[in-house]
Amino acid sequence: MNAPHVSPAPMTRLALGGVVAVIVLNLLLRTFVKLGGPLTTLLIASAVAGGMALWFYLHQQRRPTTSERRHLLLVYGGLLALLYLGLLAMMWLKDEPGPMGLLLFGLHYFCYPLMAWLVLAKGKE
Repeated sequence: MNAPHVSPAPMTRLALGGVVAVIVLNLLLRTFVKLGGPLTTLLIASAVAGGMALWFYLHQQRRPTTSERRHLLLVYGGLLALLYLGLLAMMWLKDEPGPMGLLLFGLHYFCYPLMAWLVLAKGKE
């Protein structure tokens, strides 16, 4: 039996939507609500990952296949990595961050693809 497959275009749009949601939620929670720190990052990462998984399930009536998950995580994580590299460049221009600052910055980034990977992971069937 052939496994169902969704073309890469909807997966790319879903990843782009996830990146936009990350940006908007970060702006709203960090700027207007004045929440910050790793807990806020985990909250946003969880909400966006859950939203992407729910969107996929509602539109496809199934969990994503391994190749679909891989494509989604590659695009989502890659776009966020580019944005985080831009933020890092701006931080570097203002004042060179120390090793602990770089570690915290990296941990904040890795929360997003890690949470998406955990939420989209194939469970027991």
